Amino acid sequence: MQFLGVNYLAVLVAAVLMFILGGLWYSPLLFVKKWVALLGKTEEQMRIEAASANMPLMYFSAFVCALITAMVMAHILAHMAAIMPTGAVHGAFFGFMAWIGFAAPTSYATALFSGKPKQLWLIDSTYNLVSFMLAGLILAAWR
Repeated sequence: MQFLGVNYLAVLVAAVLMFILGGLWYSPLLFVKKWVALLGKTEEQMRIEAASANMPLMYFSAFVCALITAMVMAHILAHMAAIMPTGAVHGAFFGFMAWIGFAAPTSYATALFSGKPKQLWLIDSTYNLVSFMLAGLILAAWR
């Protein structure tokens, strides 16, 4: 297997932006109130759970997940660039296709069988959509 040129700085930037987007997505500025309610919890319950959780490990794990996503996307986009031109629009479209083909249907099926509200899936899955498109845009444009 040949590993084509990947801009590792672009991978890091894409991962950092995905991580920051997640922090914003699940903040009071956007969806945290609705998200917490859909989980069937109160904000106080979430604060208590957060106080007893290993938050640094959780944040580190979330960043590693974003880094893995960005790295895999970068490698796929590098292979795609070998056979067709890529740019920011192509990268964003690739992110959309990755979401619609992999993330959305698998997470939706999981949500169906776990009994989670569809709105909860929508909040979580739309974060994935936006983050995949953002990462694809960055990775394809910054080669």
